[in-house]
Amino acid sequence: MVRKNKQAEALEPALPSREDILAFIARSHGRAGKREIAREFGLGGAEKIALKHLLNEFADEGAVQRSRKGFNAPGALPSSLVADITGRDRDGELVAVPSDWNEDNGKPPRIVVTVPKRFGGAAPGVGSRVLLRMADGGSDHQPTGRVIKVLERLRQRILGVFRRLPNGEGQIVPIEKRNAGREMLVRPDDAAKAEDGELVAIEPLRAPRHGPPMARIVERVGKVGSEKAISLIAIHAHDIPYVFRKDTLEEAEAAKPATLSGREDWRRLPLITIDPADAKDHDDAVHAEPDPANPGGHILTVAIADVAAYVRPDSPLDREALIRGNSVYFPDRVVPMLPERISNDLCSLRANEDRPALAVRMIIAADGRKLRHSFHRVMMRSAAKLSYQQAQRAINGDTDEVTGPLLAPVLQPLWAAYACLKTEREGRGPLDLDLPERKILLKPNGMVDRVVVPERLDAHRLIEEFMILANVAAAETLEAKKTPLVYRVHDEPSMEKIIALREFLHTLDIPLSKQGSLRPNQFNVILERVAGTDNAHLVNDVVLRSQSQAEYSADNIGHFGLNLRRYAHFTSPIRRYSDLIVHRALIRALHLGDDGLPTEMTPAMLSEIAGRISACERRAMTAERETIDRLIAHFLADHVGEIFQGRVSGVIKSGLFVKLAETGADGFVPAATIGHDYYRFEENAHQLIGAATGESFQLGDTVSVKLVEAAPFAGALRFEIVSDGQRRRAPGRKVGVVKRPRITDRKGNAAKRKAKALKGERAGKGSRR
Repeated sequence: MVRKNKQAEALEPALPSREDILAFIARSHGRAGKREIAREFGLGGAEKIALKHLLNEFADEGAVQRSRKGFNAPGALPSSLVADITGRDRDGELVAVPSDWNEDNGKPPRIVVTVPKRFGGAAPGVGSRVLLRMADGGSDHQPTGRVIKVLERLRQRILGVFRRLPNGEGQIVPIEKRNAGREMLVRPDDAAKAEDGELVAIEPLRAPRHGPPMARIVERVGKVGSEKAISLIAIHAHDIPYVFRKDTLEEAEAAKPATLSGREDWRRLPLITIDPADAKDHDDAVHAEPDPANPGGHILTVAIADVAAYVRPDSPLDREALIRGNSVYFPDRVVPMLPERISNDLCSLRANEDRPALAVRMIIAADGRKLRHSFHRVMMRSAAKLSYQQAQRAINGDTDEVTGPLLAPVLQPLWAAYACLKTEREGRGPLDLDLPERKILLKPNGMVDRVVVPERLDAHRLIEEFMILANVAAAETLEAKKTPLVYRVHDEPSMEKIIALREFLHTLDIPLSKQGSLRPNQFNVILERVAGTDNAHLVNDVVLRSQSQAEYSADNIGHFGLNLRRYAHFTSPIRRYSDLIVHRALIRALHLGDDGLPTEMTPAMLSEIAGRISACERRAMTAERETIDRLIAHFLADHVGEIFQGRVSGVIKSGLFVKLAETGADGFVPAATIGHDYYRFEENAHQLIGAATGESFQLGDTVSVKLVEAAPFAGALRFEIVSDGQRRRAPGRKVGVVKRPRITDRKGNAAKRKAKALKGERAGKGSRR
């Protein structure tokens, strides 16, 4: 080995240490090229050449990795990257992973995504692919990225339940109705070590020429295991937060009971709660008494749990409540908006226990009109906890040890006040649809025991009318005080839906006026006309479909369905964030404490909140409906081949939706399996009509169907019609013709028509599409 002399050593470029260079590259997040490193360490021409050779050595040995803009530490993220938004973290922040990640660098990092306000309504969501500009992590070194551009929007995750097959492969059972019956296979190398019964997110692979489609598991979401956990599918599919963050639980557990300070003492007023028998939290209590100064009138009191006393603005409890938006109710569980310490304990209006409340005292006339009202922050003590059935039995003369002492002083005045409110309601004429609600009762193992339609009692209607009046009072007070709030609004039906409804009613010889503005009572006249007839279900369904969806808004457009000019949700702050906002607004407007709506809260900010909680409400409704569909599909899976009675609940060009009478389950009948005819879709009449026979199936028709297939995890059922259709006057215009590729007789045997017969039928029926 030749030893360098001192002169040669003096001529060799002096470079920073290896550790210094690697540390600079690591903190530069992909923006460290040769030029940036040389500038950082003050290197000249000869030193830059030596630096280039050194960086090449680093890359060859894996100490750094190259990128287009410079060098990264192994596995480090570049300054900008393309990422897929996969969900939300416990704080409700969007989380993404790099779209193109080298698995040799380990598990892909989770990146917290921030979205600039400039995106507005076009902001990306779960399933979007975005271009991010990376930033330094916080104290926990969590990578964060700011959205520069949205590349693809809402690429829906495909979720399914993984089933391990005996040959070592896996099978994906889809959870979406549209994919029911389209199972995919997963090779062992693509299974990501998933366990049997686990909910997984998959990526379809290129379909083979022969054999079933293949997929690759990209995420293990959670264990479903049994039907008892079937609601977990909807929870994960819709990204519903169901585990409270640590700081939220800590704040809830640390909360102390509210005191009488700053409150009126109403503990002697015999307020009572009336709720479902299985209710765990009680957030509203009621009381009524005759008003001596107002002959025939009453003093009504509605007291609502004072959630604002425990959930302060921008606290951990508040931030998570906003993310959740509302409680979500499944047959086997509740995903609450607030921890149990708050919802089932401190804020639950338990009998004979002191509880803080925000109360409204309302004076109504004998005809039910509200004459005036006032809001109060109080300490109350519920005199009793009653179920709807218990209260109704007492009024009907069947009292028990709880309701007996309450009958004369408490229950009878409540019913007398309700009689006044009924008079006002009849005069106001809100939309009065006959839509019975079904309730699923479960066995201890989580399976469906039976489906019942609870009896609609006056006790239910009494509480509803009291709550509606309290909600109106809240909106009126805040408007009068010029305090911003979140309204509950319901727009009138669109012109397109009204035209379609008018054309449909014309087929039943029922007129719908074209003159003046439409009011809810016009629909009620129609519903009364068909009540008790064979068309009652049909008309109720079509009128319902013509209505807009209620939502939350910072701008008031009124509530069409209730026929009210102003309306705001005030009565359920335990389970709805909208009500908590209204409580805070009242506290601020009426100077009832220092925990009201922050003064910096603007209408624009409330508009954003209204949009978020409206989306949460729609998410909850969809998840609840899908869970019921899955539970009933599990229940009916053992009844394939049996005959059921039902009603046509939907008509589209490709077939019929049928709702079973006993369980309320919805299933589909493909048009290709109906009868021995070609069926035209009459959109205005909501029916399929046979082109040759005139046999038709219309929305609301009673039919007999055979259950052909049940896909439990997708909640999908497929039926076959086994009863004849009806023959009725052909209404409306032809919108489309349904082509039946094969004909199936009542016994299920497929048979092809002769070409000559087909040719003749086509000539008589026109072209098929």
